[in-house]
Amino acid sequence: MARDSKTARLVRTSGALLSCLLLSATAACTAGSTAAGSRPEGPGDSLAIGVTAEPANLDFTKTDGAAIPQALLYNIYENLVKLDQHGRIRPALARSWELSKDRRTYTFHLTKDATFSNGAPFTAKDAKFSIERVVPKWTVALKAQMSVVDHVRAVSRDELRVTLKRPSNDWLYRMTTRTGAMFSRTGVDKLATRPVGTGPYELKKWNRGDSLTLARRPGYWGPAPHFDTVTLKYFKDPTAMNNALLTGTIDMIGAMQSPDSLYRFENNPKYRVIEGSTNGEVMLSLNNGSGPMRSKKARQAVQYAIDHKALVDTCWGGRGKLIGSMVPPTDPWYQDLTGLYPYDRDKARRLLKESGQAGHTLRLRIPTLPYATACGTVVKSQLEQAGFKVELSQLEFPAAWLSTVFKNADYDMTIMSHVEPRDMAAVFGDKNYYTRYDSPGFRDLLAKADVGSQEEQLTAMRAAARTLSKDAAADWLFLLPNLMVADADITGLPVNSVTESLDLTGLGRSGSSHPSSRS
Repeated sequence: MARDSKTARLVRTSGALLSCLLLSATAACTAGSTAAGSRPEGPGDSLAIGVTAEPANLDFTKTDGAAIPQALLYNIYENLVKLDQHGRIRPALARSWELSKDRRTYTFHLTKDATFSNGAPFTAKDAKFSIERVVPKWTVALKAQMSVVDHVRAVSRDELRVTLKRPSNDWLYRMTTRTGAMFSRTGVDKLATRPVGTGPYELKKWNRGDSLTLARRPGYWGPAPHFDTVTLKYFKDPTAMNNALLTGTIDMIGAMQSPDSLYRFENNPKYRVIEGSTNGEVMLSLNNGSGPMRSKKARQAVQYAIDHKALVDTCWGGRGKLIGSMVPPTDPWYQDLTGLYPYDRDKARRLLKESGQAGHTLRLRIPTLPYATACGTVVKSQLEQAGFKVELSQLEFPAAWLSTVFKNADYDMTIMSHVEPRDMAAVFGDKNYYTRYDSPGFRDLLAKADVGSQEEQLTAMRAAARTLSKDAAADWLFLLPNLMVADADITGLPVNSVTESLDLTGLGRSGSSHPSSRS
């Protein structure tokens, strides 16, 4: 059976995943390790990648944050469907699928060859187990994305049928994320330390606080990846990461955390520099539920007080796109909303005075992450020039920030990059989320977008994004660029980062032989 060509387009969607808290969130991201150490050794061709956020554990069913799926999704864990580099839904463990006329039932036709790293075969029963396990067993907020599922049936070994409670434009898209990861029925006992998946890699070694090494898995059902081993090496200090690449300790930087240092690699034939787009909205999050930021006029004053271009030039080397909303340009409902609150210091002063909050001190509590610490002082300075009183403090990330800001909402403002795809609903659709935004009208628009036609979805999502921006629910400082730097012989580097996975399967090295299609 061939896949309905309209399916992927029909179900690409709205809503959102729990943002970084997203690169951030719950103990999942920690700002990693120390300095450059010795280069990892592998049995054959190996790759070492410098990254920032280290997982606290390896179980994303119980721990939020981008660091775990960054390392494991598509590499150790696979999904029925996945996103390609253009954000399109493609087959993975499901060879094809169809959607019923009432848009409620998906029928997936699964590969017959996949096995888990524990030796068990992958079947429709494992897919059923994985989907049905999310709501009752997962403890993270993302599990709500699977609540639209009514029932799941393993029709045969290789055919799965999923029936939804209602049509949902969002559900199949979420199946490309960690929520749609496939687990072994006999391999979920030690997810925090021993992940079991069908992917091309398996966990080889985890040196906590330093690095995590994946090894190419013998017997993988699909095309084998190029590298025998891939080591993710964690750095707290961007300068140390840069030096590690310059000295050959690592082969590439997964996400440049010091854009003003790119000059060290640009126009140098030894290196390849990639600059594209991401889903990472760097947000000046405002506490809509308590304190001075409950006032819409005070929030609007914040928006007018920020000179976004000057901020990006100062704290991120001018690399980053101004968007004015929670939607990146790679999403179909993107619209440039930067004109809603143009920089106007006098207007900011007037609104602050009218809000009655001028005498209050705003607690700007930021995580110890490079972009937050770099931009925090700029935000403080610009707000103070508009008459605000600002107290800036840094909270150790993840533990202190997650406890104080994310869990207890004990803050007025913070800075966080929400890196997960289509996360508008996750960050603002729940009034109990750390942003404490409560708008029934906004939630109604999200609901309309999920059940409507493609045209209705597009209209409703654009209206939802505009509602957020007009309400000044937050201030979107800029969109993080995808800045990758690698040795010149590394191939397959993605221009845009459209998923939460650091997908290693397409990376290679020019001039090296590629392993056979099956190990």
